Amino acid sequence: MFNLFPRKHPSLPQNDSKRQQEKRLKQLENTQGKYAWDLEHPNVAPVPMVKEVPKEADPTLIWGITVLKVLVPIVDNLVANVKDAAELVDIKDGLNEVSEAVGNLKPGQQWALITNTTEMLKSLVDLYLRLVRSEVKEYRKGAGLEAYKDLFKKIPLPAVADVFQQNDVFARYRVAGQNPMLIKGISSLPDNFPVSEAGYQKVMGEDDTLVEALAENRIYLLDYYELEILVDNPQGPEKQVFAPIALFAIPKGDKSLTPVAIQSGQNKDDFAITYAVENNDNSPEYWQWQAAMSLVQVADGNYHELFVHLGRTHLIIEAFTIATNRCLAESHPVNVLLLPHFEGTLFINNSAAGSLIAPGGPIDDIFGGKIKSTQLAAGTDRLELNFYDYMLPNDLATRHVDNKDFLPDYPYRDDAILVWEAIQSWTTDYINVYYADDAAVTEDYELTAWTESLMAEGAIKGFKPITTREQLSEVLTMVIFSSSAQHAAVNFPQSSLMSFAPAVTGAIWGKDPTNVQTEAAWLQNFPPMRESLEQLSLLQILGGVYYRQLGEYRTNNFPYLDWFEDDRITDEGGPLSQFQASLVDIEKTINIRNETRQEYSFLLPSKIPPSINI
Repeated sequence: MFNLFPRKHPSLPQNDSKRQQEKRLKQLENTQGKYAWDLEHPNVAPVPMVKEVPKEADPTLIWGITVLKVLVPIVDNLVANVKDAAELVDIKDGLNEVSEAVGNLKPGQQWALITNTTEMLKSLVDLYLRLVRSEVKEYRKGAGLEAYKDLFKKIPLPAVADVFQQNDVFARYRVAGQNPMLIKGISSLPDNFPVSEAGYQKVMGEDDTLVEALAENRIYLLDYYELEILVDNPQGPEKQVFAPIALFAIPKGDKSLTPVAIQSGQNKDDFAITYAVENNDNSPEYWQWQAAMSLVQVADGNYHELFVHLGRTHLIIEAFTIATNRCLAESHPVNVLLLPHFEGTLFINNSAAGSLIAPGGPIDDIFGGKIKSTQLAAGTDRLELNFYDYMLPNDLATRHVDNKDFLPDYPYRDDAILVWEAIQSWTTDYINVYYADDAAVTEDYELTAWTESLMAEGAIKGFKPITTREQLSEVLTMVIFSSSAQHAAVNFPQSSLMSFAPAVTGAIWGKDPTNVQTEAAWLQNFPPMRESLEQLSLLQILGGVYYRQLGEYRTNNFPYLDWFEDDRITDEGGPLSQFQASLVDIEKTINIRNETRQEYSFLLPSKIPPSINI
């Protein structure tokens, strides 16, 4: 018999009696049979995945209800857009009935439905993917941007739809959008990006120079060179991806980035540099600039979904979820701390790998690279990501964006640091309860096995043996931050900033996208209505499901009791209450910041789920 109350008295293996150690070993042997490594998943290999999602890793009923409530208006919007909507109407009515019925059931009756929730959701997703590809009522020919706006018949049109063509909005995507982790400060221009002094001054004015701006740390760069694999393997001449380079500057006396120039590809001999144009004078130069920005937004859509979102949150945390269950006994304090931050992740990842990034799936439909190349790009980025280098403070420093004096307007950085520091204080206080000193860390043979598994089977680049409490705290902070705040920062902008296809999408559809002289030619770069409807429907779902929040630790079984049972953690004034109090303070701080800046709310603690469960 295993430990009946593993969370009541967590312990380190070296401190247990021989009999207790034997129980831990048997429990782990049992768990290892459920959480087996798989390096041959057809859509993400050789990225390590779980071979089969254990039943215990399925979502809770409450999660299912949350998803259903989000789906109802989206299906309603599909009904309004699809020509033959009879089947969709039936689905919509069915969703409403299920949602209302479940909400009125007694707890015992709800419990009886839990075993059916997973299969119901899987069937629903399959049906949704089939129906979203139906023929839409209206087409883009001659309708311009209004055709895309009209796809939001039953869902509020995102505010970005009316302003995405503006230069300041394009710049804000870099510091407060779905991918604010690429912009970097530079002290010299890349050799393959020869921005001229004359071109710079044409945008920034004659009272500023490129040399001066570089010396004063006012120049920033986006470089999408990692997308070259997609550039070389497009789905066709009218559906492709580019790997642009973009330059931004902070004007003298200002705080925010402004776009300066874009080169649509990596080779300076093949791609001319386009300089920013501010006012819409309907000139060829204006529409060429709009087309260049669209190329960057498509590149960013690919970089975000494949790298920043899928690879660097979902797939990284998959490895930690498997290793934790395989190597750390249920009574291990690190197991107790981390499991709530893995809730739903294996299920979601299995669904994404099996459908979203599969041949014929939404990524294949919406994005420009051939699906095999898209899968390879995502997998390569995940396997090449250095764990320690990507820790928030290290990443900000490497990209030269950590200094607020140089880049004052960077909402993601400012809010993310608050959450990172709160999590780090929480993990430090937590492990100090169980590890008396650094020697206790090195003597913890389960932790050693966990580390070795992550380095080997988990393929976490840069991971290394943990020898001190401080290092263990850093590692745990990174894991919790990635599974909660970082995922929130990249997931939830999908509904508000990415669901309107002309603002951000996955492919350029134009015949000659780098040679655009008119509005009509610019509009030809955008996706057809069907793919745009599929994009908005999918991203409204992914960006609309909020299940639990950071600092909330509950079991996954009804009646969803408090997770932590050790009084040393839960007592008033203890580590947990201090962590929760710090999150309340962060919420207040961010709300105050939003009174004097353009709102950035993706890292409000109340909007950060504790795990990757969508």
